[in-house]
Amino acid sequence: MCRNIRTLANFDPPATDSEVRDAALQFVRKLSGTTHPSRANAAAFDAAVDEVAAAAHRLIQSLQTTAPPRDRERERAKARERTERRFGPRPADA
Repeated sequence: MCRNIRTLANFDPPATDSEVRDAALQFVRKLSGTTHPSRANAAAFDAAVDEVAAAAHRLIQSLQTTAPPRDRERERAKARERTERRFGPRPADA
């Protein structure tokens, strides 16, 4: 479940609210052990996602670094290379 959480700090352009919320959703899913809460737990689940997203947003905004911002395309290319090393090249029709 959590493998979809990506590093969001120090990117140019900065992480969007949607990206932060998606990461918060994955985190809450992992903690709760469910991808879709029951109706009885939906309000608590949604509140937890909102709180985690707010905390993540505050964290990302407060972090300081001297490293140059990361480029999203370069990071995607590196991830593709890691995947190819691990699983082999993608089939031509994929």
